[in-house]
Amino acid sequence: MLHVSADETVESTWQDYANCLGVDPDLFFPERGASTREAKEVCRGCVVREDCLEYALANGEKFGIWGGMSERERRRIRRQRALARAAASAG
Repeated sequence: MLHVSADETVESTWQDYANCLGVDPDLFFPERGASTREAKEVCRGCVVREDCLEYALANGEKFGIWGGMSERERRRIRRQRALARAAASAG
């Protein structure tokens, strides 16, 4: 149990506000070829969806649904961002 004295504060993180808090994590890591629809439905309308997605992109998460996106969708974003960085540095 975490004990916090009256003069200490516990810093909240984006995870504390996620729609998926308390949801079975297996939902977000479906078997290969299984539907991701239910997991993405949990993400839809989540107030920290962008934070979750950016966390996954920054940490190279290769599996599961993060920020409402699959591994393939996140790979596409990483590729687009790399191309944009390359174009910006070349110009």
